[in-house]
Amino acid sequence: MARDQGGLEVGQRRFLHPGPLRWLRATGWMALLFIVFAIVYAGAQTVGNPLFSKGGHLLEVLEVAAICAVGLGLYAGIVRLAEGRWPEELSPRQAPADLAIGLVVGAAMLSAVVGGLYALGVYEISGPRPASAWGTIAMAIESGVMEELLMRAIVLRLLMRAFGIWPALVLQAALFGALHLANPNASPTAAAAIAIEAGLMLAGFYLLTGRLWMSIGVHAAWNFTQGWVWGASVSGIPVVESWLVSKPKPGAPEFLSGGAFGPEASLPAMVVGTLTAVVVLWLAWRKGNFKAKADAVQTSGPPASDAVG
Repeated sequence: MARDQGGLEVGQRRFLHPGPLRWLRATGWMALLFIVFAIVYAGAQTVGNPLFSKGGHLLEVLEVAAICAVGLGLYAGIVRLAEGRWPEELSPRQAPADLAIGLVVGAAMLSAVVGGLYALGVYEISGPRPASAWGTIAMAIESGVMEELLMRAIVLRLLMRAFGIWPALVLQAALFGALHLANPNASPTAAAAIAIEAGLMLAGFYLLTGRLWMSIGVHAAWNFTQGWVWGASVSGIPVVESWLVSKPKPGAPEFLSGGAFGPEASLPAMVVGTLTAVVVLWLAWRKGNFKAKADAVQTSGPPASDAVG
């Protein structure tokens, strides 16, 4: 019989059972899952590149949403088979509330960043203008769902299983930032900003709730608000269709404005994202989610039959 001592569920059965080399098993499992779901993410991206081209339509949104739903279902099934559990990180009961909170927080954070850039006198904003939002909605769903699944449910969770919370936090944030180096107009400074303000902040929402939904909402709303509402470059890529148009003023210091990479590499984004990360991570620590849920304690009967190795 298991005794629940609190903490974050990061996996403790079957492939992740206690015993020799669990850190190696967890790391290998992380790498395998990352590859599988990176392929699923690539499949979602082949639907089109809706953020940065004219057009976009409801069907595109539905196609992307369907691929993401398949990805989440595939993850749940794989975790059930290989880890002997239904993933708490995808618990549906709290999904509507978590998503709603995340969407509001993400939109408010990005708007605060652009407001700060405007107040500092380094950004100019024009519009509004007619623009379709479907393409940006598709992008927001795709990036919000698949990147959070990859970076938080897979990388952060399994690194936490292998090495504990602090190495996991640092490594997943560093990887998140490094992956953005492949984007146009990227730089080491932009990658570091993404790692700190977004990698740690989004991890904080996952750790606080033990579920992906709030971090998905924050991530999706951040990207949608940045791309369609404010019309600023999203992670280095200029948008084509947006309600407003926001860009750095000529001669604006790059460390303040973020330059061609966009608001995410700016000083206001670092301040807003980092402060939010500190608060949310502190709340997660207070809640006891900086530790893995204790391994099930067998009080009677034979050893668990689902342990391997």
